[in-house]
Amino acid sequence: MDFIRYAEASASLVNTALADRDDLATHLAGRAWLQPQCTDRDVASLRRFQRELRPVFEASGVHDAGVVITALNALMEKYPITPMISDHDDNLHMHVATRSASVSELLIGEALLGLATLVCDLGPTRLGVCAEAKCENVYVDTSPNQSRRYCSDRCSSRANVAAYRARQRGTDSQAQSAV
Repeated sequence: MDFIRYAEASASLVNTALADRDDLATHLAGRAWLQPQCTDRDVASLRRFQRELRPVFEASGVHDAGVVITALNALMEKYPITPMISDHDDNLHMHVATRSASVSELLIGEALLGLATLVCDLGPTRLGVCAEAKCENVYVDTSPNQSRRYCSDRCSSRANVAAYRARQRGTDSQAQSAV
């Protein structure tokens, strides 16, 4: 399994509004086989997990490696992960065991396995909260120079346009005061 994808899915999970099973099914759009298994209990578990996981992204965003590691370890203790080796597609790789897991247990396990692997491989400061003032989404930074600051191109563009307009207003007011 591509653990970066699991880590990115954890950010997507934190960013998803989960009011009911329909929201969870929408979140699982690419995994149609899981949608019929969604329960109200899964929704409640995932909302609780979202609140518990968000501080990991926040701590990473301010480069507090100790909090990231401590919080992830605490979450892995609270939600034990059962990895298994899979050989489908003639390719050995890791998955989270799913034999008796609920949808929420599967998503939580994938999120924690992905984030723990990312932290070990790339470091504990590769997560963050979007820098765009009107956005609260989180993201995973896999850029080579660890330069990501926004959750999406849309937020990056919005922030760049706002900064440009602010500079233009500053230039206009300077020109008027010089007259």
